[in-house]
Amino acid sequence: MPRITPRRGAWLLAAGRAALGVAVLAAPERVTSGWLGKDSAKLAVVGDLARSLGARDVALGIATLQTLEDPVIGPRVQLACALVDSVDVLATVIARASLPRKGLYGTVAVAGAAAGAGFYFSHTLAHT
Repeated sequence: MPRITPRRGAWLLAAGRAALGVAVLAAPERVTSGWLGKDSAKLAVVGDLARSLGARDVALGIATLQTLEDPVIGPRVQLACALVDSVDVLATVIARASLPRKGLYGTVAVAGAAAGAGFYFSHTLAHT
């Protein structure tokens, strides 16, 4: 099995982040229904907040892709993304009583894995 380099892994993570952001911008109710539940996803305020998170992820994904080759800025942007993903996990755990189990577990798993990978990529890229 071919090994994925930290730079390639960081690129894939950033591209996935940007793609998720586009999906949220394009269909906020559809994306948030699995995360927050169908009733919550129908609320206009949820769609508005989801769009802001989608825009955040598009911006962070693009920033990561644009700075990946910079040995100083690239790892810092990776670190910022990992911190954002960590806050997503924390916010989800805090709100767990109001979330469907599927949304809770899915978000913690995906955002937690992204945070861990982001911290790893940040450290590795800063020291190579």
